[in-house]
Amino acid sequence: MRRVSGNAARHAAAATMIGVAVAGLFAWFVWSECVIDVPNEHVAVLIRKIGRDLPNDMEVAPGPEYKGVQAELLKEGRYFRNPFEWDWEIHKQVQVPPGKVGVVISLTGDDLPAGEFLARKNDDGTWTKGILPDVLRPGRYALNPYMYELELHDAVTIPAGYRGVVTHLAGPLPKVPNQLLSQPGERGVQPQTLDAQTHFVNPYVVRISLVDTRSQRFNLAETKDMGFPSKDGFWVSLDGSIEFRVDPERAAEVFVTYNDTSNGDRVDEEIIRKIIMPNARSFCRLEGSNSPGRDFISGETRTKFQQAFEEAMRQACEPLGIQVIQALITRIRPPEQIAEPVRRRELALQEEKKFQQQILQQQEEKKLAEEKALVKQKQALVSIDREIITLLTQAEQEQKVSVTEANQRKGVAEFRLQAAADEAAADLARGSAEADVIRFENAADAAGWRKAVAAFRGNGAAYARYVLLQKTAAAYRRIMANTADSPLMEIFRSFVETDAAEAGAARSVRSSAQSGR
Repeated sequence: MRRVSGNAARHAAAATMIGVAVAGLFAWFVWSECVIDVPNEHVAVLIRKIGRDLPNDMEVAPGPEYKGVQAELLKEGRYFRNPFEWDWEIHKQVQVPPGKVGVVISLTGDDLPAGEFLARKNDDGTWTKGILPDVLRPGRYALNPYMYELELHDAVTIPAGYRGVVTHLAGPLPKVPNQLLSQPGERGVQPQTLDAQTHFVNPYVVRISLVDTRSQRFNLAETKDMGFPSKDGFWVSLDGSIEFRVDPERAAEVFVTYNDTSNGDRVDEEIIRKIIMPNARSFCRLEGSNSPGRDFISGETRTKFQQAFEEAMRQACEPLGIQVIQALITRIRPPEQIAEPVRRRELALQEEKKFQQQILQQQEEKKLAEEKALVKQKQALVSIDREIITLLTQAEQEQKVSVTEANQRKGVAEFRLQAAADEAAADLARGSAEADVIRFENAADAAGWRKAVAAFRGNGAAYARYVLLQKTAAAYRRIMANTADSPLMEIFRSFVETDAAEAGAARSVRSSAQSGR
């Protein structure tokens, strides 16, 4: 039993080791043979090994049920396929660099009819053989190399000052033949031009031709002698410059009319050869033969000839789509046998005009000096008037101030006068009252005195002595008590006696008056 058990254990270990080995081999097989690892910027093209056979006219399998190259691509990533059923190829994705345009050519599909080269798109989304009308701009694209081929072409850059004339190389034929320009969408040169920028177009479908619409200058005598016979038979040589440009709105018409395949897309030389020079020669010979040679030396004839030349060139070129910016006759050379005397005559005329101009200039300077003097005089008058107005205004203001102050003083004086009048009236009233009081007192005193004098029989002197002695007698007695018997007292005594007698007489009169009453 132990021997049997040992054999079973060895068999189990061997089976385990065999299983692990088989699993490892299977993992290695799957990882090395079944894994499709598509790196960056690459694609994987699948090829079916088993399935239905392709028809003889087909190059790419329409589906996974057919053998051969499949249309579906595997992009970046990791995929698993059965190596017994599938095969694959790793291809790099197509790259369109900057400044380029990619044209895709379909290698599979139905053949195109005779005379056609642009691929057509079928209802199921597939393309016929031929050139695809659309283009690829700069970037990376996943294209099946068994189905498509890529061509790189330069993008068309229209610089500033140029216009792009578009020519459709494919499309329906023009409905109206024998026309310079086709209708939009028809085959031929289109009336609408392109602005200055970079255009990504299919060179098999659209051709863009550059037309310079900038200003260009051309010298008439650049190639050979330019001249004409004058009216009197002398040969007059001239030189000039014409500045022109193609009308941007009619660039397509000008391109079709004057494009010469030998010069590429350039039309400026054809414009000069077919438009500028013929019209310039025609005008110079027709107009120049109407005047004698000496007239082309004077400035007046030259100026008129130049103005007519510029106008004639514009009228001849503008209907053809050429804009004449400036047409100048820079130099006219008449024959020397007539040029010298005419030149001297012209110099004399110029000197005369110069002197006349100097005279006019002196007259103008005189007028200018007079005008300056008048201006200064007017400025002085204005300054004086301004000072007068200032002084008058100041005087009026001072007058108004003085009048105002005088009115104020007058008002104060009137108030003071009224107050003085009121005060005088009060003083007058007060004086009158005081005078009345004094008068009444005097009248009362006078009445008393009259009565007292009447007591002395109307003798006022006696009454006065009486009053004087009455006032002073007692004082003298006290003062001169020891001299009562002096001669001085005798004087007063006589007054006393007289007064006593008069007083007695007065008493007698009063008493008699009373008794009589």
